Amino acid sequence: MILSQVERFLRATGMPWTRFGRLAAGDPRLVADMRNGRVPRPSMEARLEQFMNTYKEEHHVR
Repeated sequence: MILSQVERFLRATGMPWTRFGRLAAGDPRLVADMRNGRVPRPSMEARLEQFMNTYKEEHHVR
């Protein structure tokens, strides 16, 4: 599930959830909304995964 991937990413990077949403999707409330039941479309899931993978590669995060 994408929310669990996002939560792991936030813990690993120490990035605030609002910053993640703003950078990954242009929506600072994205993570809060997902925590409250919002289910992103497959295209948004792919966008979030791409952001996390690129960020991890660029910042050498495991």
